[in-house]
Amino acid sequence: MSGLVTGDAVVLGLQPARLPSRALAVLIDLVVVWAGYLLLTLGLAVATASLDEAAVMAVSIASFLLVLVGAPIAVETLTHGRSLGKLACGLRVVRDDGGPIRFRHALVRGAMGVVEILMTFGVVACVASLVSERGRRLGDVFAGTLVVRERMPAARTVAVPPPPPWLVGRFGGLDLSAVPEGLWLEIRQYLTRSRELDPVVGRRLAERLADELVTRTGTPPPAGVPADAYLAGVVAERQARDARRAFARGAGAAGGAAAPRDGAPMGGAAASGPPGGFPPVAAPAAASPAASPVAPPAAASPGVTPPGAGSGRRSTGFAPPA
Repeated sequence: MSGLVTGDAVVLGLQPARLPSRALAVLIDLVVVWAGYLLLTLGLAVATASLDEAAVMAVSIASFLLVLVGAPIAVETLTHGRSLGKLACGLRVVRDDGGPIRFRHALVRGAMGVVEILMTFGVVACVASLVSERGRRLGDVFAGTLVVRERMPAARTVAVPPPPPWLVGRFGGLDLSAVPEGLWLEIRQYLTRSRELDPVVGRRLAERLADELVTRTGTPPPAGVPADAYLAGVVAERQARDARRAFARGAGAAGGAAAPRDGAPMGGAAASGPPGGFPPVAAPAAASPAASPVAPPAAASPGVTPPGAGSGRRSTGFAPPA
């Protein structure tokens, strides 16, 4: 990556194009330009058959400059640095500060290209590109431009590993509305790369992320659940809620139903089953017609022991497995 600095002191991470991709783009441009030049030459030869030799020579020089020099300059100016070959290879010509080029930049590049590419068959341009740290030819150096890659290879997405089966559905009553997106991103990155980490380092990182998650949710994890399994279970619960919310939005567009806020259990006042349509772990109590769309209190949740009841242990707020 090239650290280009704009006039506002902003560092741009751009990847300069190297010689192979630039050579392919130039080859495509030359094929198109030479094909157009040959067709124009044949047409002018027929049209200027009755002229003298000096007039024919003047027309030939004018057509050469117009097609092989003027056309690339006009194309780069109008497209802001994207000729046909660069478009096919995913390249673009930009200024040294990352901005779009103008006519003066394209003019200097085109004038130097006659010497670098046409007169020396690209030898000078190849040598200059290999010597330059950012792959620039002499035309780029004099014009103050740089050829960068526009299309970057897509990053390989890794699926988050599923939680243990005995943890599926245990976090249905967890309030996830206060968990920021930055913490979700850290947890997903840890889960996708946990097998690549050192066991001791991975365990410490999982415990730190689990502590932050517990602080945000306000509910301690069940006893005996490892930190990594707890994180995987909570992430799976959030993904399930997102999927149900997307389905509810699609159904609400047709029936007028409103989707709940992020992190809140789904449900409605007229629901005939338990709030949010979650599968009950135990037999639920009868739903009240005036039930609120938010999560019911712990005393009304199925399978949850109220604080201070039973053996006196602190309630976790999670429903035990069936």
